[in-house]
Amino acid sequence: MWCFLLRCVLCFPGLLCTLPAATHQPLHEYSDGDVIIGGLFPIHLQPNQTFPSSRHVSCNEYHFQQFLAAQMMIFAIKRVNQRRALPDVTLGYDVYDTCGDVSLAMRMALNMSIDQLDPHCGLLPGRKPSSAPDPRVKAVIGEGSSEVSIAVARILTLSSIAQISYAATSELLSKKAKFPTFLRTVNSDVLQTKAMAELVKTFNWWTVGIVGSDDEYGKYGSDGLVDRFNAMDNVCVDFKFILPAHLDLSDSSAQKQLTELMDTIGNSTAEAIILFTRESNVKLVLEAAIQRNLNRTWIASDTWSNSSDIKELPGIEAIGPFFGIAFKSHIVEGFADYVSSMVEEKSSNPLWEYHKLNHPPCQSAPQEKLNCSLTASQCMETRCLVHYIFWDLSLNIYLAVEVIVNALSSLMKCDREKCQRNTSFTAYELLNEIKNVNLTVNDTNIVFDDNGDPMLGYDIVAWNSPSSGTIGEYLPGRKITLPPNLVAKMANVTFTAFNCSKACPVGQELKKNGMKCCKHCIVCSDGYVSSEIGTQNCTKCKEGEYSSWERDKCLVKGHEFLKWKNPFIITLSIFNIIGIVATVVVGVILVVNRGTPIVKAVGGYLCFLELFSLLACFCLSFTFIVKPSPLSCITGMPLFGIAFTLCVSCVLANLLQIFVCFTFSQNMGGWLRKVNQPPAVVAILFGVQLVLCSIWLAVFPPSLQREPHKKAFELKCDPTSKALFGAVLSYVALLAVVSFLFAFKGKKLPDLYKNASFVTIGMLLVLVVWIIFIPVYLFGDGVYTEAIKAAAVLVSSHSMLCCHLVPKCYIMVFRKELNDEKAITDYIRNHFEQKGINVLKS
Repeated sequence: MWCFLLRCVLCFPGLLCTLPAATHQPLHEYSDGDVIIGGLFPIHLQPNQTFPSSRHVSCNEYHFQQFLAAQMMIFAIKRVNQRRALPDVTLGYDVYDTCGDVSLAMRMALNMSIDQLDPHCGLLPGRKPSSAPDPRVKAVIGEGSSEVSIAVARILTLSSIAQISYAATSELLSKKAKFPTFLRTVNSDVLQTKAMAELVKTFNWWTVGIVGSDDEYGKYGSDGLVDRFNAMDNVCVDFKFILPAHLDLSDSSAQKQLTELMDTIGNSTAEAIILFTRESNVKLVLEAAIQRNLNRTWIASDTWSNSSDIKELPGIEAIGPFFGIAFKSHIVEGFADYVSSMVEEKSSNPLWEYHKLNHPPCQSAPQEKLNCSLTASQCMETRCLVHYIFWDLSLNIYLAVEVIVNALSSLMKCDREKCQRNTSFTAYELLNEIKNVNLTVNDTNIVFDDNGDPMLGYDIVAWNSPSSGTIGEYLPGRKITLPPNLVAKMANVTFTAFNCSKACPVGQELKKNGMKCCKHCIVCSDGYVSSEIGTQNCTKCKEGEYSSWERDKCLVKGHEFLKWKNPFIITLSIFNIIGIVATVVVGVILVVNRGTPIVKAVGGYLCFLELFSLLACFCLSFTFIVKPSPLSCITGMPLFGIAFTLCVSCVLANLLQIFVCFTFSQNMGGWLRKVNQPPAVVAILFGVQLVLCSIWLAVFPPSLQREPHKKAFELKCDPTSKALFGAVLSYVALLAVVSFLFAFKGKKLPDLYKNASFVTIGMLLVLVVWIIFIPVYLFGDGVYTEAIKAAAVLVSSHSMLCCHLVPKCYIMVFRKELNDEKAITDYIRNHFEQKGINVLKS
């Protein structure tokens, strides 16, 4: 299958790049040697395939820097031969211009590896200079772009030929399962995206836009940047725009895409625009930006960060500063002199002849008048060609040659005098030696990892800015180094040119306000503070704290409850004291008159038990109006339930006595007389409530609850078990209802002291108060909840005291004539005689 595919590629007509002259000769340079090193360079940037019927493809856009890159490889090989680094072994080279085209590069890779393929495959070179012997290429340097390098790597892998790229950075090429023979003397884009992310972070840029391209370099690079920025806290990707791999403005759809990109950049709030695409695309983008006068901060990827063509675009100084990630560069000693000498040299080779044909040497001009900005038809001053050397690319190519030489020396066991092994080795053997190289050249150490990638770091370059040239560096595993004054200047930017905030005053934080990446300062939310200028996010106050009005600090929450000076509490306290005093006074009066009929009429000794329970209720009401505490919560409601039940039980027993005395029905009377045992009635009724409250206190005791509010904790008693709390109140209500029914029915009985009538009113008040209290207590909120509970207790206690006992004290003090047995007897006789019932006289 592979043989068939390769035969198809070789037999495809017209795939060699030629001069625009009529000779159709390929742009190619070959030098024989014992070991041949191949070279692939995009000396032209793109092929001209306007006429698909033509057998040959011419190439456009001659590129000085790539021509000089090819010369660096030739220079390095010649230097190796001159210094006899490999005794008795001469290195040759086979250099091709790929025109940046995948299909051309594949054909050239096949030409270099043809004798390494299976002879049974039957492939023959499609076109090769007659003077060149069969190629003996053992390693290939190139290509410069990731897209072309990927295609070439697939071809060279068939013959296990080592491919060392000087500029292809796509992270896809690090996958050894797909590209086992690929290595490079340049960092992978994984490291480049790390360097860009560090640059953005250090310069305090919060919003970026990314422009990539639909090829291996631009696609993987832009995706990697998005992933890195998304993982960072303070960087937002405002947009990511993908251009075609080759932006051609003759195509209407490409023009539309470029217009759309300009609109996107113009409407963006991005502080920096990253152009992660090939140089030809960047040139068109920046030309359009110049036309639109789009002033932005631009970040250059390694493909164009040092491009003199880009730097010399007319009007580029008006569209903002440029910062770039560039390969580490060092001047390779002797190369500039070599280039200058070749311009003047009479002897020629194909590459130099082509260069001189397009840019013949000019007459020398004075240094102060030297102008190296050229068009395609201009002559070139001898000194200008050196101006176009990419020293970063040149160093990478020089390193690639040195790596191959070092591997050859190790493979052939060479010393200063001779090599113990001849050149009859396979490309696979050389590949293994190259992978193990550990070499230092001009203070640059190169070691390949398992992915064939070195870790060389980057230079940070700048132009169109106050700081120009190389301004810093990024080394793997270290922090990026940049001028401290520039970093400080960037860090102090609090407001961008696009009306977006980057730092806020005290008490405010940054929030997005409609736009994707633009933030504005807003006041911190309640419970959050910002105590320093420039803080991005408000900090939540700790548990038990609240934010100040200015939102600049957290204050400790206090305890919220009704203080003694509160008018409501004062009112309740007054009524409470009145109740206690009144209870004591009533008790004294009852003690003084304990043997009189009226005391017997209200229950006799039971009235003293009733007074004791009422005194306890008045005292317990203080537990509801003081500052809530665990003790007040436990003693408050449960003990009130016990005390008030005792009070109602005494009243009910008294009513039962009265009802029995005046009931003449045999059936009803017999039943009532059996249960008319006041001590037993009180003990049983009181005992039930005592059991309920004991269970409540033992199993689910009420607890102090700190309910959080805005500025304080509200202290309140939580019943813990609402079921038991409801049972206690329901039992009291049940007794009150029964007492009310007995009292209401007893209103028609001959009661001189109107005992039943007053009790009816008192019980009705108790029921109404607790019917109102229960929903307010259960569903109400705030500090007045406990006070409302105290009010309910006071109203209930005062109702029982005023409606049952106080009227009797009034008679004992002011109507003593009624506190007599004869008065009672006469009242009863008159009552029944009015109804026509005869009453016997004693």
